[in-house]
Amino acid sequence: MKPSSHILTVDVEDWPQSTLNHSLPIGERVVANTLTLLELLDETKARATFFVLGKVAEEHPRLARQIAAAGHEVGTHGYSHESLESMTGGNFKEELHRSVGVLQDQTGEPVYGHRAADFSISARRLYFLEYLLQEGLTYDSSIFPIRHPRYGVIGAHRYPHLIRCASRRMLIEFPPATMKFGGLVLPGAGGGYFRLLPYWWTNFTLRSIERANYSATCYFHPYEIDEEEIQKIPYPVPTKLRLSQFINRGTVKEKMRRLLTNFRFTTMIEACRSLDQDKLPIALDLAVLPIRYRNVSADLRT
Repeated sequence: MKPSSHILTVDVEDWPQSTLNHSLPIGERVVANTLTLLELLDETKARATFFVLGKVAEEHPRLARQIAAAGHEVGTHGYSHESLESMTGGNFKEELHRSVGVLQDQTGEPVYGHRAADFSISARRLYFLEYLLQEGLTYDSSIFPIRHPRYGVIGAHRYPHLIRCASRRMLIEFPPATMKFGGLVLPGAGGGYFRLLPYWWTNFTLRSIERANYSATCYFHPYEIDEEEIQKIPYPVPTKLRLSQFINRGTVKEKMRRLLTNFRFTTMIEACRSLDQDKLPIALDLAVLPIRYRNVSADLRT
């Protein structure tokens, strides 16, 4: 039996601040791009989870409210877009609490889910997941089961699963969609991969995940539809970033329209509610992590 819908997610961040330099101010383009995506979702009758960066929410306090008013879920993308690899436990808890608080205040609705900046919950930061439960969250979507220089947990479970935290409480994890060929796991449905690879690859990934009786988690960023940004932003952009971040932006909106027309999409919290959690595997138990991955230093206990 195929799943009734896949899961659509949007990481709401400002490209210069999130990718070029974290100390830059949040610009206005993130608002215009997000509103354009909301129009596209309304046109195609798709619903999504928007993981909103706390800094974006503070700079543009109407945006999260507009997202929620359009019928979509608002989750947290953290506060600063700093990689979790550079944070202590205390830093992460503080930023998580701040981002959840501002989003709940702005929307008047609970925040259920989290996605780390750059999928940066690595093997060395798995214990950070416990802090999500302490903040009252239900699910996470930060563990990318691929090999990548900046993120990924090699060998992680590829489909929705449970994580048993040290407190023995359960967190639902939604990994981004991937394809497996032999021992190689490849990204399948989101971000730069969607922009740079042909549409058939994403279509093939989703159909394959359907045949396995799972829902695929797709992710996008508002800036990926902004083909004029490179000419408009007042900051120098290194050649390597120009090549990796701006090629094919002009194709993304129509590819997304095609994707949203060919498949049904819903929010992550609705996917949570439709899951039979008693049948989900416990694919990770933080209480039995190897000692090198545990929270053992005085610094990380803060």
